Order: sequence, then C-alpha cells, then structure tokens
Amino acid sequence: METLKKFLLVIVFASAIHFTYSQQITAKQKVYYKNYDLEKSGNYAAAIKELNAIYKSDDYFANIRLGWLYYLSKQYANSIEYYEKAISLKPYAIEAKFGLIKPLSAIENWDKVKTTYHQILKIDPQNTVAGYWLGVIYYNRKDYINANKLFEKVVNLYPLDYDSGIMLAWTKLKLGKTAEAKVLFQHTLTLRPNDNSSLEGLKLIK
Repeated sequence: METLKKFLLVIVFASAIHFTYSQQITAKQKVYYKNYDLEKSGNYAAAIKELNAIYKSDDYFANIRLGWLYYLSKQYANSIEYYEKAISLKPYAIEAKFGLIKPLSAIENWDKVKTTYHQILKIDPQNTVAGYWLGVIYYNRKDYINANKLFEKVVNLYPLDYDSGIMLAWTKLKLGKTAEAKVLFQHTLTLRPNDNSSLEGLKLIK
C-alpha cells in the first residue's frame, strides 16, 4: 500500500510539472516550435506563412527566421530584405550579417559580400571566418597583398588550420615569396599527408 502511495505521488508531481511547463509556453513559442518542425520537413512555404501570422517588423528574431526560410526556399531577394531588416534592428549583431552573406553569395553579389565581411571585421576584428573568406575573395580577384594580410592573421590565430595555411602558402607563392611559401607548403603537407595542393605548390617552387 505504501509503495502504491509513493507511485501515485510521483505521478501527481510529474503531472503538476507538465501542467506548469505547458502554462509557461507562450503562443509565440508554439508558433516557433511548429515553424522548426515545418523547416525540418522541408515545407518552407508553410513555415513562412506560420511566421508571417505573428510577424512584427521590429522583431529581430522573426526577421532572422524569415531571412533564413526565404533563403532555403531560394527566394533570395526576400531573404536579403529580411536579413537587412534584422541588421537595422541590431547593427552590432554579426549573426545577421553572416546570414545576409548566404543569399548574397547565392546571387553572386560578391561586392556586397565583401562589404559585409568588412563590416563584420570592423565589429569583431579577430573573426577568423570573416577573415578567411574575405581573403578568398581577394585571392580570387588576384589582390594578393590584401589576401596575404588576412590569411596571415588567421594563421597566426590558428597555426594548425589547414585551409588558411594552404591559402597563405599559395598567396605567398603568387607574391613571389617562394621561401615563405615553401615553409608553408611543407607545414600543410604535415597537417594533411599526401595533400595534392601542397605537393603541387612545392613542385612549382623547385
């Protein structure tokens, strides 16, 4: 009998916790939870419709979500619009700027992508993701001097990162700094055995 009482008390306590939790979930949270499920199922149009039902222009989170959902549905102009609204609400939030880069990259607006990476680095000078990809843009444009500055900074912060190391090696080679390039290619070859890019670079130096 005592065991049964304890069991019933546990059930009552658990039910009370569940009831309290249910009361604490707001209508807005329910919309977002449903929104996440719709996104997971790939039903982006329905997710956008659900979120628009509670949308307010001054809601940073809603703008970020709509920017993301429109990006997933390949409606890039709409995605850019909502990410820019989020940025205007929180100018120092770099997550919104990284979000904006996705649709800008999809439409290959590389000038705007470059500007956005610069804005991120102005707020967070040590941001290695922005530094690396901005370096890649400069490298692809054959602006090896600016690429070199950015890759060097990333490598100094993360000496064992292969991606920034190999890009710095190739940048040094393009600048004619073969001795530095050789050291870097040997380093990246150590990080990644039999790496084709490192071996190709070393062949060009010999």
